Amino acid sequence: MKIKARPFLKWAGGKTQLIPELISRFPKTIIKSKKINRYIEPFVGAGALFFYVRNNFSVKRSFLFDSNKELILAYKTIQKTPYKVITELEKLEREYLKKHEAGRAKKYYEMRASYNIQRDTVNYEKYSYRWVKRTAWMIFLNRTCFNGLFRLNSKGGFNVPQGRYKNPTICDRDNINAVSKALRDTEIFCDDFTACKKYATKGSLVYFDPPYRPLNGTSSFTAYTEDGFTDDDQKRLALLYRDLSKRKKVHLILSNSDPKNIIPTDTFFDDLYKKFTIERATAIRIINCQSTKRGAVKELIITNR
Repeated sequence: MKIKARPFLKWAGGKTQLIPELISRFPKTIIKSKKINRYIEPFVGAGALFFYVRNNFSVKRSFLFDSNKELILAYKTIQKTPYKVITELEKLEREYLKKHEAGRAKKYYEMRASYNIQRDTVNYEKYSYRWVKRTAWMIFLNRTCFNGLFRLNSKGGFNVPQGRYKNPTICDRDNINAVSKALRDTEIFCDDFTACKKYATKGSLVYFDPPYRPLNGTSSFTAYTEDGFTDDDQKRLALLYRDLSKRKKVHLILSNSDPKNIIPTDTFFDDLYKKFTIERATAIRIINCQSTKRGAVKELIITNR
């Protein structure tokens, strides 16, 4: 049986549960034909929608972007040498799972420190075996850290504490191989979202999933890069969205948090995208350190149809 690819990382704000809502807003011609000429994601993140599309549609060309250099390094490494990543992960999994609680904690924090120290010795432009180790370490930390977060401090260091899992799956061999196959015929870029502009030609489907605007003052879902993602960045994105919408047969879909969940009078996105179709869908937020703040919320889905 063919293994279907799915995200190889846990990711705050991942779109797995919103996929039916997003797919239903694809152009009818794409839904009917199951064919996409160009699929573009300027903020790929964990790539939940990308992998679903590759599993269920015929895609001629794909273009993935993200400004998170660690994430893009991992995508490129799995695309190029999945078997090497699997070998490293299997070794880490064996070492970690055979340890007791105190030993696991020691191993986790040693790996986190090594991961942060290694950052200064990695050439993010040229593939080498360091990419393999860094990808494996990133997946290891993601699978064993608290709530599967990926969070960087202002200096670019990964700073999430250890999670307490009895038997975490650190190496999913089948999925890593499936991810590598899904990434065939895909161009991957570490760049600002505006770089997608020259690739959005006639017949393109572009899905924007930017770091969500915090729903409250303590939210930290934007800390996927040391620079964060500000309201000014959201405004730059809205300008790009309006620019691309003027192109013939370029289909745009954008998702974001709905500030009205917290402040009913907050019209930040309603004002930015007032010329487009703005709809609200229900999602369950589960990544929050306070259980009382987990639950159903409304998320925005904006299209240029």
